[in-house]
Amino acid sequence: MRKEVSIERDMGIVGELEPLVGPPKFPPVETRILDEELISPEPFLVNEVSGVPLEHIKERTVRVAKASKNAMQSGTENTHEWIVSFDNRQRWENDLMGWASSGDPLSNMKLNFPSKEQAIAYCEKYTYNYYVVDEKPVAPKKKSYASNFSWNKRTRVSTK
Repeated sequence: MRKEVSIERDMGIVGELEPLVGPPKFPPVETRILDEELISPEPFLVNEVSGVPLEHIKERTVRVAKASKNAMQSGTENTHEWIVSFDNRQRWENDLMGWASSGDPLSNMKLNFPSKEQAIAYCEKYTYNYYVVDEKPVAPKKKSYASNFSWNKRTRVSTK
């Protein structure tokens, strides 16, 4: 026959905790929503409530550009997005290693958007000064398939 011993009862703690254990004493959800203003009737800037320091908003210039093609791949998979990138400020050369250092938290941040309009809407919503770099049309070069097998000295590729 086992006798279970409660440490709390032996120490006299239960009497002190009993008033705290009851159900939470919050007002109903409807009352809380009506008491607080969750929806503002007039439009306001997102910057006022975003928590971003004003020096990162007012003094920054943002570049909106189409994503460039990756040099390591031949496809165009990730080139359909538009990128919002911030200007580079406060750079210096590290004395120890000679690397470029920065104290700017936004210099390495890039935001991807599926369209140019969405990227511009983001910049206007956060009141960034921005400029748009339009993509340059690339005309495909005409090449014949036979030139790959040409024995012409000018087009021949040496393998040594």
